[in-house]
Amino acid sequence: MKVFYVAIALCLQTGLVFSQVTKDSLGSIELPEAIIKTSKYGLLDERNKTRISSAEIKKQNAAQDLPYLLNGVSSVVVTSDAGTGTGYSGIRIRGADLTRINVTLNGVPMNDAESQATYFVNTPDILSSSNEIQINKGVGNSKNGVGSFGASIAINNLDVHQSDPSFSFQTDFGSFNTFKNVVRASTGLLNGKFVSSVRLSSIQSDGYIQRSSSNLNALQITSKYILNPNTQLVFNYMNGKEKTGQAWNGVAQDSLETNRTYNELGQKGDGSFYNNQTDNYGQQYYQLFFDHKINSKWFIGSTLFYTKGKGYYEEYKTGQTFAEYNLPNLVQGNDTIFETELIRQLWLDNDFYGGRVYANYFSNKLDAGLYLNYNRYEGKHFGEVIWSQYTINNKYRWYDLKASKKELNAYGMLDYRVSKKLTLFGDVQVRQVDYDINGFRKNPTVTQNLQFLFLNPKMKLTYKNDKEIYSLILGIAQKEPNRDDFEAGVSSLPKPEKLFNAELNYSRVFKKQFAIYATLFYMKYKDQLVQTGKINDVGAYTRSNVPDSYRAGVEFEMSWKPKTPFIEVKGNIAFSQNKIKEFTEYIDDYDQGGQLYQVHKNTDISFSPSLIASTQLSVYPLKKSRYKYIQNLSIDILQKYVGKQYLDNTSRPNKMIKSYFVNDLIISSPILIAKKTRLNVRAGLYNVLNEKYEANGYTFTYVYDQTVTTQNYFFPQSGRRFMLGIGIEL
Repeated sequence: MKVFYVAIALCLQTGLVFSQVTKDSLGSIELPEAIIKTSKYGLLDERNKTRISSAEIKKQNAAQDLPYLLNGVSSVVVTSDAGTGTGYSGIRIRGADLTRINVTLNGVPMNDAESQATYFVNTPDILSSSNEIQINKGVGNSKNGVGSFGASIAINNLDVHQSDPSFSFQTDFGSFNTFKNVVRASTGLLNGKFVSSVRLSSIQSDGYIQRSSSNLNALQITSKYILNPNTQLVFNYMNGKEKTGQAWNGVAQDSLETNRTYNELGQKGDGSFYNNQTDNYGQQYYQLFFDHKINSKWFIGSTLFYTKGKGYYEEYKTGQTFAEYNLPNLVQGNDTIFETELIRQLWLDNDFYGGRVYANYFSNKLDAGLYLNYNRYEGKHFGEVIWSQYTINNKYRWYDLKASKKELNAYGMLDYRVSKKLTLFGDVQVRQVDYDINGFRKNPTVTQNLQFLFLNPKMKLTYKNDKEIYSLILGIAQKEPNRDDFEAGVSSLPKPEKLFNAELNYSRVFKKQFAIYATLFYMKYKDQLVQTGKINDVGAYTRSNVPDSYRAGVEFEMSWKPKTPFIEVKGNIAFSQNKIKEFTEYIDDYDQGGQLYQVHKNTDISFSPSLIASTQLSVYPLKKSRYKYIQNLSIDILQKYVGKQYLDNTSRPNKMIKSYFVNDLIISSPILIAKKTRLNVRAGLYNVLNEKYEANGYTFTYVYDQTVTTQNYFFPQSGRRFMLGIGIEL
């Protein structure tokens, strides 16, 4: 602990060296989530930090999960297990998946403490209450929660900013029996002191893949009480429940042409399929925010939070040996039965709670912030057999394991305006993590007691004038391995990962209409954890550290808002090289036993396309109509190209996801039918050209009967589909 407190002192002392801006487009100091940010972001902005406003969210929020809203951001690739964006979905930013992307909700961590992944399916329709979503690429600024190892996503959904009472209802329906209903209401500000809002959401969809249906429900209640002009309390409650069909095995490559929607999960011994092969999980968020303005320069506040998660996935399994469930073989007369078919539930019951305090200081020359966060996670992992072909007691629990993880996280940010044009920013974070694991399902005797201490410094130098912004960002991020990585026994524990990130940004505006943004980035990894196929000393496949790997590339973005009000154009393209300098691939040898290995050099990092591009053409054909109530009709044409990417790190052509090009069309018309009454009509046609493509997958290779066999599985995305919606706001 002494080392930790010394690091906190370093955060405080950094104020003598660095500093920053707050109230313009360069603001980097972390501001309270419960307070509306007054910053205005025009064409001249920095693109290592992308903001999506509530207006943009409203236009595209039609039954798809949050990752699909971000699909137009540069270097982003999205995917969906069910093939439609509803249910389990994923996102990669610069090749980093959701286990490497820090995600916060109103400053509270959303990443699972053990897997480090974020599952947006557990917070259905979170977009309907969101005010802003912010994406930082690279190491970004320090954040609460797990280390950012490729990007961070910050969601603000504190829906308590309406001064007048309001009510809205929106319904959307479309392909694959997709049906979404959302009701929102707000009290407006009562007696200048209190405002509360509520949202109810329901989403159902059959999914594109067989038996990949989704049934999602959510409730959110947010209330704000203004104690005095300088002090407020905000309470946020969210309850999300999901029941989804399991489609996470994907589709075998040899079925893509003949049966793209085939789902092998849940198949019983007689060839039929179990009708309740589902994932069932619920999550509740309790968040309390206190914010106080001491004077024109000093602001302080705190957050208390508690996240409750509980649920299971249920599956039908064939060929299960009794030994796997710690049971003796079944003897019937002279026969011994070794295997059975059964239905099991794998449970996770967890509690995540903590708090944070902050202090912000703003002046003409210097802005600063200091943040102290404490999080604790308690998780229970257990499994129950609820039916068996042969006698196993119902609700038989064959494993019951616990894990706990606590984190103390402090960081300081300072921004110093050297002149009107030159700004220096500094950010120092220290994270102390204690992680205790008391066994794994397949290895219940493997326990781990782990401690980590990370110091992550960042700095930024910014120069700006009326037309241009230049910035140089340097930073270090470190993070601990996840739960699965530690199923490695005691003799071969994985090392923490380390990332050094350098970013050079340039922005320029031409005649207040046309803007370009360019980012040159270099991300060098030390001991990155990657899949190699190696089996560790307890017989589990886990990731292995590779000493040297990197991502390097350039991202170009443009935005054009001509004088004519009828059209707007946005576009981006990203070129990158993503390489592992050397690693060893391991292949199971079922002929001789054990594993074969092969050394690879300068191969591509898996799931990292070297070319990603997107465009958005927005047309407002009725902008100058004499009928003002229809002037905001918009037609958006969205295009996305993703280059080839590899399923593993060998760069073999037979383990590749092909490039694809997808076009979407969205029509939106908010119709003002009275002073405070608006009718919202929208329609979407997705994958207009009916492109057959896959956005994710996995692979494995083995030797059997003196033959090397590679099996690839992919996640096909749906062809042409539509959504129609109508709603009213009062």
